[in-house]
Amino acid sequence: MKSKRLVDDESGVSPVIGVILMVAITVILAAVIGTFVLDLGNQVQSSSPTASFSFDESVGNDDTVQIVHDGGDTISGDQLSVNCGSWSGNSISAGDTTQCDMSSVETVQVVWESTDGSNSQILAEYETD
Repeated sequence: MKSKRLVDDESGVSPVIGVILMVAITVILAAVIGTFVLDLGNQVQSSSPTASFSFDESVGNDDTVQIVHDGGDTISGDQLSVNCGSWSGNSISAGDTTQCDMSSVETVQVVWESTDGSNSQILAEYETD
């Protein structure tokens, strides 16, 4: 007789769970439609590389500092610049170095710029004494 009672029970899912499901579906639909309407997917810009650099003043004369790419991402040579010199080579990877003449600057900056020129980032900075 108990099995007949289960079949005849029409209480089903509680109204609270139904409301929660409807709210969740509405939020998900709003997020998806908002992404397409506002075209947020195409606004993702290229991110800057992750690389570490060190500076050594003990190399060369008093006005020279050596910049060393210590590790991280390999960076295209045309995307990397130094405000007191330049990197030579097509790609700059860990272990590559360059010399920098500090006679005309107080702060040495290693700057990355995206290929289209819309984004740039200072990757390393060094204050002279």
